[in-house]
Amino acid sequence: MPAPAPGADPGTGRIVLAATPIGNVGDASARLVELLGSSDIIAAEDTRRLHRLVQALGVEVSGRVISYHEHNEATKTGELLDQVRGGKNILMVSDAGMPAVSDPGFRLVEGAVEAGLTVTAVPGPSAVLTALALSGLPTDRFCFEGFLPRKSGERNSRLGELAGERRTMVFFEAPHRLEVMLRALHERFGADRRAAVCRELTKTYEEVIRGSLRELLEWAEGNEVRGEIAVVVGGAPEQDAAKPEDHVAAVNELVAQGIRLKEAVAAVADDLRISKRELYAAVLAAR
Repeated sequence: MPAPAPGADPGTGRIVLAATPIGNVGDASARLVELLGSSDIIAAEDTRRLHRLVQALGVEVSGRVISYHEHNEATKTGELLDQVRGGKNILMVSDAGMPAVSDPGFRLVEGAVEAGLTVTAVPGPSAVLTALALSGLPTDRFCFEGFLPRKSGERNSRLGELAGERRTMVFFEAPHRLEVMLRALHERFGADRRAAVCRELTKTYEEVIRGSLRELLEWAEGNEVRGEIAVVVGGAPEQDAAKPEDHVAAVNELVAQGIRLKEAVAAVADDLRISKRELYAAVLAAR
């Protein structure tokens, strides 16, 4: 067991964030199997999926299983922290991959850190890193953007902010929204930007489609896409990075929210590290 966090009572328990398989149950680590059988409490995003996992692994759970998800995190976190203070060891698992990464767990870690309680992790499967590695795109610098906003205005604003991003970007998307997402990427990043759609990673029907955004959009339009999706997009070429005209939509979105034009320009320009004067001129030229 790791040493207690600074300020923690040596008699307290600990929280362990454990990665679970993203598809192939054979990817479960020996440490995950051991902790599933020995932890005092297992906080699971979906108790039914946990039940299927332990059955597949042949594990007998001896501790108490509780549901811990986005809808009850706020109310359950304090209770779990009290259990740790009382000496209990808590295992936190999400449906797939690492808790707290586009999954429940952040509130629990945040609360534990503030309380000086011990938090550690059992690393393992990650859809983000698996998709990145299989994409064929640069992996030396990347960022994870999670799910894009569903509303078109908010989505376009976010993509406007990312149009000049030089790092490889990893997104998650639901299969029924993939075509809409790819069309938005095509419009904001350009038809020739390289990307990859990674579907059902580590599962029986794993598929990675690589090509330009134009090619991927055409593929999505002609197929009924199913399964869990990660989309990896190459960063902006140096000559295309952070062009002021690419970020007019982000400024207009802020103006539509009631922010004064000059303040909106300053906010977007500071965030993207581009010229306020050039961005202001681009906004006026577009009107």
